[in-house]
Amino acid sequence: MTFSIVARCEQSGALGVAVSTAVPAVGAMCVYVRAGVGAVSTQSWVNPYLALTALDLLEEGADAESALARALGGDPAADLRQIGVIGRRGHGAAWTGAQCTGWAGQRTGAWYAIQGNMLIGAATLDAMQAAFEATRPLALEERLMQALEAGQAAGGDMRGRQSASLKVARDEVYAWVDLRVDEHEDPVAELRRVFDVARQQVTPFVEGMPTRDDPGRALSPDVTRMLLMPPRSRAGATVRLRDTASDCVDELSRWTGIEFAPDRVAHNLSIYRSILTEIDKLRTLDLSDRHPAIVFDVTRLYRTGHASDMRDPAERA
Repeated sequence: MTFSIVARCEQSGALGVAVSTAVPAVGAMCVYVRAGVGAVSTQSWVNPYLALTALDLLEEGADAESALARALGGDPAADLRQIGVIGRRGHGAAWTGAQCTGWAGQRTGAWYAIQGNMLIGAATLDAMQAAFEATRPLALEERLMQALEAGQAAGGDMRGRQSASLKVARDEVYAWVDLRVDEHEDPVAELRRVFDVARQQVTPFVEGMPTRDDPGRALSPDVTRMLLMPPRSRAGATVRLRDTASDCVDELSRWTGIEFAPDRVAHNLSIYRSILTEIDKLRTLDLSDRHPAIVFDVTRLYRTGHASDMRDPAERA
């Protein structure tokens, strides 16, 4: 039901996982990374304890192959499982149980394990392998992202698309990168968009976080200034959030039928922003069992004629 890659960077020793599937929250179910120890993706009919056991064994000094074999030895339903494992040293290891839904298979290399089940075909894994091996000069998170994109472009999950995740650990216990898209029609493309924003807005923050060796570490003034800005004003911003001045003006113009001069925008927002907010809240309420229907028609205030002439003609007769 999933295609994934677990990998290690030969230069930095970073460890990570990239994965996508056609169910929600793949990052919560399948991804396990422990800094300085290993990375695991447990999939098909997921057993999280396989991942946790494998990581414990890696931490004790086992290589990926033996850690995987010992973990599977304690699972009576191993034929339903698929799992990829990479340690801080040694070759990648993978397992695809005989009862995994086809197409299912795996690819392993010196620095990675790639696996997938319920796929359109083997091309997904072949494309991921080629992409990862062709990007060795890049940071691990970028290599994983490109491998996932290649797998999706080659076919991916035969059922469609729904969630994707990218997680990388470096030297610290906390993650260097930890991103998820949990409900989206094109989750890998959305993960790329979020990843590109995070590299400019989150990575500088993580770079300034306390470490074990430097617990008093603090953010630089430039990063502090950046994070104090509204999200849409920061470097890398790609989404116009709804609660912005221009959105409020556009909505107010639509409701009233009036175009506002630029020099009147600030004044109008100071008057109407709170009203628009309250109307939005009221629109979400369902009071049909307590009160007759209420229609909010702001345009009535701006129609030609006095308010007293807004009554139905029959009422004025």
